[in-house]
Amino acid sequence: MSDPEKPRDDGPLGFGPDPGRPGAARDTSGPLAADPDRYAHRRDPDLEAYGISTDTPPDLTRKPPPPRPPVGTTKYTWFVGVVAILLIAYVSVNTITSKGPGSRGVAVGTVTPPFAAPLATSDLAGDVNVARRTNQGRAGHVRACSIHRPDVLTICDLYRDRPVVLAFFATRGSSCGRELDTLERLHRGRDDFAVAAIAIRGSRGDVRKEIARRGWTFPVGYDHDGVLANLYSVAICPQLTYIRRGGVVAGTSFGEQPPGRLKARIDALVAGRPIPAKDV
Repeated sequence: MSDPEKPRDDGPLGFGPDPGRPGAARDTSGPLAADPDRYAHRRDPDLEAYGISTDTPPDLTRKPPPPRPPVGTTKYTWFVGVVAILLIAYVSVNTITSKGPGSRGVAVGTVTPPFAAPLATSDLAGDVNVARRTNQGRAGHVRACSIHRPDVLTICDLYRDRPVVLAFFATRGSSCGRELDTLERLHRGRDDFAVAAIAIRGSRGDVRKEIARRGWTFPVGYDHDGVLANLYSVAICPQLTYIRRGGVVAGTSFGEQPPGRLKARIDALVAGRPIPAKDV
């Protein structure tokens, strides 16, 4: 492993106006202007196609005819085109107004993605190991859950004996820090659940300062390249994943939660009940 703030060579932990244009100056010196009668027999094909005579002054109050469809098209073709445009518009609006792919966190009832991350407060440097089996290349050469070190946050060790509230945060978000402060208070004096956090990207030095300034006592892992943000579908800061004893995901909450609501969720997690919220 190498310091994430220095070049690394090791892998995961462990291991003139145009007269044809509208508005252009009119030609007053050409043949039409010099001898208008000579060219009076000419017909405008566009006007005649729509039954408009050029022998009499045009009726300026008459509405222009509807545009003709291209040759070879039918009303059905036009209908299909309109439906396609409306469908594209619907998909675009739905994408903008919804939370989008990955914004629901890890699916409820699935096993928590394993990882072993260097503790932010330690001197251990390197990538987060996310390997599910040995020799998975860049994910890790050994299984993440096989790593047991005092300078590493291994999620499997936490959920083996009790439920876990896993928080994802970034130091630049003030609401993230407040949420972790609330977790610290709610966890104080209790041993029936564990709390852990993952700092996503950013400066490791800033993460250490934040831990010291706020007095967090739970383990904080450092994910310098954001691999866990992808695995846990992190969409907002803060984001909490509720994990039952044994590693099954019970739900996810997004954004800062009122202390009372957060406590109710933790109590339900500890009791093995469904997490009482619409966004989990």
